[in-house]
Amino acid sequence: MKLFSIFILSAFLSATSNWGTDFEKAKKIAEQEHKLVLLNFSGYDWCGPCIRLHKEIFESPEFTQVADEKFVLVNADFPRQRKNQLDKQLQKNNDKLAEKYNTTGVFPLTVLLKADGTVIKKWEGYPEEGKNKFISEIKSAANAVN
Repeated sequence: MKLFSIFILSAFLSATSNWGTDFEKAKKIAEQEHKLVLLNFSGYDWCGPCIRLHKEIFESPEFTQVADEKFVLVNADFPRQRKNQLDKQLQKNNDKLAEKYNTTGVFPLTVLLKADGTVIKKWEGYPEEGKNKFISEIKSAANAVN
């Protein structure tokens, strides 16, 4: 059953551009490729706004085009259902990320970071201003750094 849960999570993430789960690896890639890290905190099996954010924005061609050019994507997932629990090490890694970048436990939370882990900007919740405005904000924040 755990293997099935990992498969579902992998399918969810792979359907949404190139989302990874290894933050340290993402930082190394970002440094090598001169990109930023876009970290998203989600609860894919319980958080409606998280699911909506991935489906409506992160899976859109407009976002994936920007993401491929500028970001290394990391998803820190916090499933609630027992059948969807992540590997213990991944849970521990996600908890550490939350302790550092999501201390208030907001879901979804999108964090734009430099390759060294320095926060550039955070977006809480589902962006009510719409897909294009949100993507434009992320792109502008990234461009301000580069």
